[in-house]
Amino acid sequence: MKTFKILIMVIAISIALYEQVSNEKNIYITVIAIAVFMFGMMQLSAKTPSKNQEKEEDVEKRR
Repeated sequence: MKTFKILIMVIAISIALYEQVSNEKNIYITVIAIAVFMFGMMQLSAKTPSKNQEKEEDVEKRR
């Protein structure tokens, strides 16, 4: 599933970059592609634990 999300993100950012270099720029396609990329980044980064969360758990275990 993670590789699928990364693949979708690469395709979305490729489309956004392609739209920027084309003669007829379509802002809606660019905005949608960037939104898909940002949503994918949000999904992938949600699974990364926070450094502060680990410190808080250590403090609670010591009490």
